[in-house]
Amino acid sequence: MIRRKRGGIRATAAAAAAWALACGFAASPEPGARDWPMYRGAPQLQGAAFTALPDKPRLLWRFHTEDAVKSSPAVAQERVFVGSGDGRLYCLEADSGRELWRFETKGAVDSSPLWLDGKVYAGSSDGRLYALEASSGKLLWSVETEGEIMGAPNWAPAPDGKGKRILFGSYDFKLYCLDAADGRTNWICETDNYINGAPAVGGGLVVFGGCDGILHVTRLSDGKQLHQIEAGAYIPGSPALDGTMAYAGHYGHAVIAADARKGVIRWTYSPGHYPFFSSPAIAQGRVLIGCRDRRLHCIDQASGKALWTFRARNKVDGAAVVCGNKVVFGASDGRLYIVELQSGRLLWQTEIGEGIESSPAVAAGRIYIGANDGTLYCFGAGAPRRP
Repeated sequence: MIRRKRGGIRATAAAAAAWALACGFAASPEPGARDWPMYRGAPQLQGAAFTALPDKPRLLWRFHTEDAVKSSPAVAQERVFVGSGDGRLYCLEADSGRELWRFETKGAVDSSPLWLDGKVYAGSSDGRLYALEASSGKLLWSVETEGEIMGAPNWAPAPDGKGKRILFGSYDFKLYCLDAADGRTNWICETDNYINGAPAVGGGLVVFGGCDGILHVTRLSDGKQLHQIEAGAYIPGSPALDGTMAYAGHYGHAVIAADARKGVIRWTYSPGHYPFFSSPAIAQGRVLIGCRDRRLHCIDQASGKALWTFRARNKVDGAAVVCGNKVVFGASDGRLYIVELQSGRLLWQTEIGEGIESSPAVAAGRIYIGANDGTLYCFGAGAPRRP
């Protein structure tokens, strides 16, 4: 059904730590201003960046792969990690785009990588999740599933505080929870159809959508399903969590806000007759999500009412990232946009030329984003670098 994988504030370290604590991840490495270590920035998948962007970013460098880059990059320790449809996971120098290493899989790597404690985790359409040494690309372990892995892996501290867990979905209809150190299975949650997006994690809960049209709420400690919330159509993207509230778009032309703890939908936003393949961002009381009606929608988080829409020239399948009062996103029209959070007013755009399904990573005042021309682009302030 789905074959694609297809969020300025200059935060202090204290502010980033407070944000992580509020999300229930006091033991985690904070997603500070210099890092974007995973899809959507942090385990709740809110898509909010702790950095300031220049008013007019410039293209600093580009890195070419041999197929479309639908993977969303991760940035950590001055390195960029990104997958490609050519079956490789790449590690690049963040400042110059120079290749440091590559790892070959047997399928497209549309999954967005996760950097955690010096390791990189990524799924492949060959059905395996790979754990690599971030410094060298050396394979540490891999786990085979019975279907493609298109969504990004997430992570959480183990409930007993000893070690960490990796969570991801597969096209074999299962959500996996593994030990981060050795890939040992902690639990598996079975569903009735493909899992295309990433699970959101917070407050002891794991929330994820699937092609079974259900927003699943699972207990982190043992994988027990607590609620199955009927969305009304299949959910191709990833939900975002804010406390106990989960937000997700679906193929039935709507966005839902659900109380994950109680298992009930609080509001539904349905602006027309086009599906939502994008994942939402949450910031400053607003939900931002792209749609196949060629628009980025800004929704009031409390009421579900429309605040504004911004029209691109083609569908918006990639997710947006919020940086203070700026919202960054790409579209299938081949353009990268920055709009104002409060009004939706266009602030800046640049034309890449090929469609963008990747979601941006935003770190250290730079934007990293892939495109269907097989290239990873880096935009920011200053003079262009040469890889």
